[in-house]
Amino acid sequence: MHCRKVILTILIALFAAPLAFGQSEALKTVANSLGFFQQTKDINWLGRAKKSIDSLITSRRDSNNIEKITYRGLVYATILQVDTTNKLNQPGDFFNTTAEFVDNKLSKHPKINRYPDELKFIRQCLANAAIRVGFSYMNRSDFTNAEKYFSRAHFYDPSYKPLNAYLAYSNTKLGNLQQAANFYNSLIDGNNIKPEYIQTAANINMAVGDTARALDIIKRGKTLLPGDKYLLMDEANIYNNKKDYKALEPLVPKLIAEYKNNPDVIFVAANCYDQLSKYDKAEELYLQAIELNSVAFDPVFNLGLLYYKKSAIDKKDDDVLKDIYYASKWLQKAAEILPTDVKSLQLLQQIYQHTGNTRQLNKVNNKLKQLTDKVSYEN
Repeated sequence: MHCRKVILTILIALFAAPLAFGQSEALKTVANSLGFFQQTKDINWLGRAKKSIDSLITSRRDSNNIEKITYRGLVYATILQVDTTNKLNQPGDFFNTTAEFVDNKLSKHPKINRYPDELKFIRQCLANAAIRVGFSYMNRSDFTNAEKYFSRAHFYDPSYKPLNAYLAYSNTKLGNLQQAANFYNSLIDGNNIKPEYIQTAANINMAVGDTARALDIIKRGKTLLPGDKYLLMDEANIYNNKKDYKALEPLVPKLIAEYKNNPDVIFVAANCYDQLSKYDKAEELYLQAIELNSVAFDPVFNLGLLYYKKSAIDKKDDDVLKDIYYASKWLQKAAEILPTDVKSLQLLQQIYQHTGNTRQLNKVNNKLKQLTDKVSYEN
């Protein structure tokens, strides 16, 4: 992120005497100094312009003169915009005093509507200065003050879209997720959307519980960025977390193609088919997930449970016996991976009761009793 630049060629028009003001000779001195700065880029001319305009505002009447205070605003704002290293040795509160002058004096003057271009230029310069200060705080990880100055910049130039990104980022760091979501959402309500805005906006909306908004953002992002695998993953995660397996199913083939070596993704795909009772596809993918990560509990347990469910629906005795065998095999492996898991042992208990395997049933019953006694002792 970089601070933008205001094109100072606008000064040529603003300080041309016949176009801007019916200037006195004194004000022409200020305008000439600004004009020389525009030509030479010598910052000392801004210092002279400031001295000149300050010398012209010495009374209450002067401070109410719209031409004089508009020139003061132009000079001060230009210094804030240009003198980024403070070569002119302005006081530390120069930004705040200038902002207060513009907000409370210049902008509220009853005749300021005569000079809309000048006021717009002044506010843009203040916005740039506030952004610069905001970044200085951000670089020190002071996101409270960074957000404060980015908000000031947004006040002066609300049409400058990148400010929403700065404010979104700062509010995210501060834990103000709802505010961050609002700013990220504003960034994607237009054209030329950056991919990182879409993904971050979706994630932030998920974090604040607005799943519908997150899905809308992702779907729009997929239209603008077809083939983006990260948006595909985000959409799949939303459906998986919602247990909306019907909505997830159409995404599974693309998901597997993009993440074929990711055991977690393969497990999600397998579980999707499992929940939709498409057991053959689920079985194949569970085995693939186990091959990629043999010590993961969930795919091993789910595969054992899958075979146990199939044993209840298969008609042929041979198929039922095969299902029972594989169910016990994978559930035993699950119990080895996670010995404290009660679910695996309870399923094995049911299988051994059903098959009459007394020896294995006694082992499982003992393990369950040990776990139950341990929990009772700890409580």
